[in-house]
Amino acid sequence: MQSVMDRDIDHILVSEEQLKTRVAELGTQISKDYAGKNLLLVSILKGSVVFMGDLMKKIQRPVEIDFMKVSSYGSGTSSSGRINILLDLHRGDLSDIDIVVVEDIVDSGRTLSYLENYLRLKGANSVSCCTMLDKPSRRQVDYTPKYVGAEIPDVFAVGYGLDYDERYRTLPFVGVLKPEVYQN
Repeated sequence: MQSVMDRDIDHILVSEEQLKTRVAELGTQISKDYAGKNLLLVSILKGSVVFMGDLMKKIQRPVEIDFMKVSSYGSGTSSSGRINILLDLHRGDLSDIDIVVVEDIVDSGRTLSYLENYLRLKGANSVSCCTMLDKPSRRQVDYTPKYVGAEIPDVFAVGYGLDYDERYRTLPFVGVLKPEVYQN
C-alpha cells in the first residue's frame, strides 16, 4: 500500500528537523523582542495551530494565547478576495497587549495586512506577524511579516498545519503537493 507521501507529495520542502530548528530560533527571537511586555499570541485557525503549539513552547517568557478564524478562501485553491472574520478577538485590555499574530503561510499578504490594521484599530498596543512560511513572489499588497520561518517558492505546500481540502495538516514536514491532486 502506497503512503500519502508517496502518492500525493512531490517532494519535501521543509523537513521536520528544519522546522524544529527554525521554530526554536523564532521562539528565542520573540522572547528577546517582547521581554517585559504583555505578549499575546493569536493563532489564525486552523492552519497555524500546529506551528503555534510548537512556537509557544519555545518562548522563554510568560505568554497568553488566543484564536481568530479569518477566511479569504473559497473552496479548494480559489480565493474569494474578501476577508471575513469568523471568530474575533474579544478583550477589554488590548491597549496593554502586544500581539503577535501566528500564521501558517503568507501568500498575497491581503489577510495579514488587513488583520494587523484591524487589531491596531481595536486598540492593541502593537501588532506583528510570525509566519512559518512566506511566499513573497505571490504578494499582492505591500506587506512583510516581522518573523518568517522559511521563504518558499510559488508551490502548493501542505503539511505542518497547511492543508488542501482539510487533508495533509498532520504531516510532520512541509511538502509540495503534486499538481494532479489539486487540478482535478
